[in-house]
Amino acid sequence: MHTVRHFKWDLVVMLAALAVAFVYQGWGAVWLAAILIVVEIVFSFDNAAVNAKYLARLNDAWQRIFLTVGVLVAVVGMRLVFPFVIVCLTGSVSPAEAIRLALEKGDPDTAGTYGYILNQAHPAIAAFGGIFLLMLFLDFLFDTERDSTWLSWIEKPLLKVGRLDQLSVIVAAVILLVASQTLVHGDEQSTVLFAGLLGLVTYLAVNGLASVMEDKEAEKAEALAESGAEEGPGLGAQVALAGKAAFSLFVFLEVLDASFSFDGVIGAFAITPDPVIIALGLGVGALFVRSMTVYLVRQGTLAEYRFLEHGAHWAIGALALLLVVTLRFEIPDVVVGLVGIAFIVAAILTSVSANRREEAELAAIVDVEDVPAPGIFASRPASVDDAAPATPVAAGVDSEA
Repeated sequence: MHTVRHFKWDLVVMLAALAVAFVYQGWGAVWLAAILIVVEIVFSFDNAAVNAKYLARLNDAWQRIFLTVGVLVAVVGMRLVFPFVIVCLTGSVSPAEAIRLALEKGDPDTAGTYGYILNQAHPAIAAFGGIFLLMLFLDFLFDTERDSTWLSWIEKPLLKVGRLDQLSVIVAAVILLVASQTLVHGDEQSTVLFAGLLGLVTYLAVNGLASVMEDKEAEKAEALAESGAEEGPGLGAQVALAGKAAFSLFVFLEVLDASFSFDGVIGAFAITPDPVIIALGLGVGALFVRSMTVYLVRQGTLAEYRFLEHGAHWAIGALALLLVVTLRFEIPDVVVGLVGIAFIVAAILTSVSANRREEAELAAIVDVEDVPAPGIFASRPASVDDAAPATPVAAGVDSEA
């Protein structure tokens, strides 16, 4: 019941969106919108798990902003406005012409249609999103301050080489150079290089800004503690999670969500060429993913499933590499989604197994401590009061003593 209450507004919005789809084009539109909702939720679970890691640093007020203003950015901005802008830029058409093409709902495989023009931007979108997500994965993989590893046979050696400064940037840049020279040809090479570098710079900018602001707030809280000022309960943590630091982290989360959304928006045209149905389906799905992120934070799911964060980052790494590969080869969206789900499920199962193993070891230790020590002390009475003297003489000696 608690879970249902948490997602109640998402359910209300979903029913309203399906009603709009029915009025718009009948039961067929409802069916397509429902498919898009499910696809967005299932394939974006890794997004929710990673977002939860960053959202946990924000206070309740900023978490609510993430669910309100952030949803407007994700739904209206990424699922409706972004495709429209891409069509205008890629197809060199006016906004009025882009609206006309969108309302025509032409076949995406037919040249000149809204979906076709949007698909022409795939190399730039895949390069930007792929490199941005790859940087996120590499920074996690090379983070020497991590307390634990999941795929230890891979992660432990990489943690050792992770001491090399800016290794993530080096690896991402090499992958971008190789991809631009081998996976695309002609004019697309410069497009992929520019978009990939833009993704790299964007990640460094927004992530760096968030880190700097957090460090400043942490220094402020530390200075207050050293001066002996009365902070009140949890004030130090509150300062670190609000203000400019929270805004910077919020911006980072929005760009991260956009990177996840790029490929999904284009892939949705394989299900339906109607931008209205796409906006309804992906928009409701995005709302559920946002609520899922907050739910993971407030339920402490990342702490309960210790390897969930690891699995989510590995899923992101796989998604990033698959996006780069799609520069030349067509990979079905279902394959991309199932790869991410496989990492998430594996992380959850190994977390449950590790928790059970620890509980069994703890129970064994408690049982051992409860067993009496062997030898003469094993038959010793539990207390002095319970031990009656063996003979009257012994009792008399005791009293005289």
